[in-house]
Amino acid sequence: MSKKNNAKNTGSGKAKAEGNKTIALNRSARHEFHLEDRFEAGIALQGWELKSIRAGRMNMGDAYAVVKRGEIFLFGAQITPLSQASTHVVADDRRTRKLLLHRHEIDKLVGKVERDGYTLIPTAVYWKGNKVKLELALAKGKQSHDKRQASKDRDWERDKQRVMRKHNKDA
Repeated sequence: MSKKNNAKNTGSGKAKAEGNKTIALNRSARHEFHLEDRFEAGIALQGWELKSIRAGRMNMGDAYAVVKRGEIFLFGAQITPLSQASTHVVADDRRTRKLLLHRHEIDKLVGKVERDGYTLIPTAVYWKGNKVKLELALAKGKQSHDKRQASKDRDWERDKQRVMRKHNKDA
C-alpha cells in the first residue's frame, strides 16, 4: 500500500514542477517579429542572479541578443537583485550575459544574422532540470500591415471558435 502512495505523491510533485517551469516570456516578440528557427541556449549567470530568478524577478521585455567576436550575448534582460543579496557584490540588473550554445549553432546564427539580416530575439526563459535555459528565435521584423493582418486572423479564429461552440451546444 505504501508503494501506491509513493507513486501518487511523486506523480503530483512532478506535475507541480512541470507547471512551474517558465520563468519569463517575451510576449511582444510574436507581435513585433516573424519568428522562424528556435534555439535553446544556456545563460552564464552569477549567484545573486540565480537567487533572484528563483524569486521570480526577471523581465525580458526589451531583451535582444547580439553576436560579438564569434560569441552571442544577451542585452537588456533585467534581473532585479534581492534586498538580502550579498553586500560585497555590486549587482548590475541589466548587465550583458553570455549565451551558451554549441559552436555549430553559433556559426549558423552568425551566418543568418550577418548575411540574411535576421535578428536574435529571446522568447522565453525556463527551467530545464536545475539549469536556466533561454529560447532564442531567429526573427525578421513585421511591418504594420503584417501586424494588422495577424490581428484580423486572430479575431477571426476566436469568432469561429465561438460559433462552433454555440453550434455544438444546440446539437
